[in-house]
Amino acid sequence: MKNLLIVFITTSFLISSVSSVTADETTVNTLMKSYQSQGAKSGNAQRGELFWNKTFSGKAPFNERSCKSCHTANLKNKGEHVRTGKNLKPLAPSINSLSLTKVKKVNKWFKRNCKWTTGKECSAQEKADILAFIKQQ
Repeated sequence: MKNLLIVFITTSFLISSVSSVTADETTVNTLMKSYQSQGAKSGNAQRGELFWNKTFSGKAPFNERSCKSCHTANLKNKGEHVRTGKNLKPLAPSINSLSLTKVKKVNKWFKRNCKWTTGKECSAQEKADILAFIKQQ
């Protein structure tokens, strides 16, 4: 009976792990198709990393901004919003199973964070590149 229980728990865990990976892949694929329909080519993780680390000019008192200003250069680490001080969960899907699981949420954060960081909305190509970078973390 004890062995049966262990097998059941292990199987349940594996199934739930596969489900979250599938949801992540489904979300990423849906977003990538959307960006491609807007003219983007395939997402490029190297370009995404360059964008992630690029510094943009902003308004005082945050004259310099980048994605890593709040989320850190290592997406496996927790971040902190520089303006509000709010703690941010790691973006790396390997650490945060909820990262990249909801299309609506990813779109919301791209819109808000791109505008604040760069001063404009990110292009479809920039989003595809950033998404490819985050996905590989």
